Amino acid sequence: MDNRIRSIPENTFQSLWKLADLNLSGNKIKDLPKNTFKSLSKSLLKLNISHNPLLHIHPSHFNHLTHLQSLALEGMEIPGILTKMFLPMKNLSHIYFKTFQYCSYAPHVRSCKPNTDGISSFEDLLANVVLRVSVWVMAFITCFGNVFVICMRSLIRAENNLHAACIKVLCCADCLMGVYLFFVGVFDVKFRGQYNRNALIWMESVECRTIGFLAMLSSEVSVLILTYLTLERFLVIVFPFSNLRPGKLQTVLVLAFIWLLGFMIAAVPLMNEDVFGNYYGRNGVCFPLHSDRQEKPTAKGYSTGIFLGLNLVAFLVIAFSYSSMFCSIYKTGINATDLRSRLHRDVAVANRFFFIVFSDALCWIPIFLVKVLSLLEVEMPGTISSWVVIFILPINSALNPILYTLTTSFFREQVEGLLCHWQRRHTFKKDRKSLTSSTIFAESARPPCCQPPSYLQQVCLTGADPRYA
Repeated sequence: MDNRIRSIPENTFQSLWKLADLNLSGNKIKDLPKNTFKSLSKSLLKLNISHNPLLHIHPSHFNHLTHLQSLALEGMEIPGILTKMFLPMKNLSHIYFKTFQYCSYAPHVRSCKPNTDGISSFEDLLANVVLRVSVWVMAFITCFGNVFVICMRSLIRAENNLHAACIKVLCCADCLMGVYLFFVGVFDVKFRGQYNRNALIWMESVECRTIGFLAMLSSEVSVLILTYLTLERFLVIVFPFSNLRPGKLQTVLVLAFIWLLGFMIAAVPLMNEDVFGNYYGRNGVCFPLHSDRQEKPTAKGYSTGIFLGLNLVAFLVIAFSYSSMFCSIYKTGINATDLRSRLHRDVAVANRFFFIVFSDALCWIPIFLVKVLSLLEVEMPGTISSWVVIFILPINSALNPILYTLTTSFFREQVEGLLCHWQRRHTFKKDRKSLTSSTIFAESARPPCCQPPSYLQQVCLTGADPRYA
C-alpha cells in the first residue's frame, strides 16, 4: 500500500498461492489485467484496492475469488459497474464502496459500507435515528405552520391585501417542502431494514424524481417570491414619493411568472435523461446538492447555475436592498407627521423582513458552501450533507410562518380583537342564558293571584281590548 505502484503484471501473484490478505490501496494503478487474482482463488480472504485511479474494472476480475470475505473499493469510481461482478464471490460478507449507490449492485452482501453522503445506510434510507425523527418533526412543523398562516390570513382582515396574497402564495410554496419531507419519511419507513435491495430501484423511480421536483420547486419559488417582496419594500422605502407600488394586475402577473419559472427550473432536468442523467437520484433523499465525478457535466453545470448562480444572486440582491433601505431610513430626517407615520409603518415591515432574510442567510450560506466544496472535490464528512438536506434546507420553510405572520404587531392586534370579541360574545350568551333562567324561575314561582291576567281575562274584566288601549 502507498508505494506509487503504477501497474501489476498478470502473473505477479502466481507463486503466492497461500496469500490470504492483499492490500494494494493508495497506489497509482490505472489498469488491472483480467486474470490478476486468478492464482489466489483458494487462499485470498481480504482484498483492498481502494484509492487507485482505475479506469476500468472487468466484469470477470473477481470470478475466481470464491473464498473472498472482504473487498475494499473505497475512494474510486467504478465505471460500468454490474451486479454480476460480485455474484461469484459467494463468501463475500463485507464490501466497502465510495458512494452508497454502488451498494445496490451487491445485494447479497451482509455489510456494505459507503463513505460519501452519510444520508443512507446499508439497511435504511435515513442513516440514523436523529435524521428519522427530524424529517417527521420538520414535515409536521412546516405543513402545519404554513397551512395555519394561510387559514388565518384568509380569516383576518388584511392591512394590505396584495401583501397578504403574496405571503399566502409563499406559504403554499413552503408547504411543498413539508410534503417533500413527509414522503421522504414515508419511504424511509417503507424501506426500513432492506434499503440495500431497493436503493437503485428507489433512486431511479418516478417517486424519487417527483419528490425531488417538489423540493426544487419549493425552494426556488420561495427564493424568487422573497426577492420580489424585498424589491417591493425597497421601492416603497427608498423612493417614498414615487408611485411605484405594484397594482393587483402586476402582482398577479409577477406571481404567475415566478411559479412558471420555478416549474421550468425544476422540470428541465427531467426532460432529457441522456443530457442530465438521473438528476434527482444522486442520493437517497432525491435532492441534487452534492456533486460527484459520476454526475454528467450538463447536470453539474445546471445545479451550479441554480445554487451558485440564481440563488446566490437573489441573496445578494436581498442583502443589498435591505442595506439600502436602512441607509435611506437613517438619512431621512422628516418631521411631517403624516409622512412619518407612513415611514414608521414601512420601517416595521422592513424590520420584519430583515429577520426573514437573516433566516434565509442561515439556511442558504451552508448550502452555498457545500456546493462549492463538492465542486472542488473536497472530502467532507457524510453527516454534513445529510444535515443540510434534511434539516437546514427546510428549516427556512418551517420558520417563515412565524416570521411572516405570528410575530407581526398587526396580526397580534387582529387575533387579540377576535379573542376579545369571542369572549364578549360568550359572556353575553352566558349572562343572557342566566337571566332567562332566572326570569323563568321567578315567573314559575309566582302564586296564581300574582300572575298577570291573560288577554281574555283583561277583556272580561275591563270590557276593552288591551291591544287598542
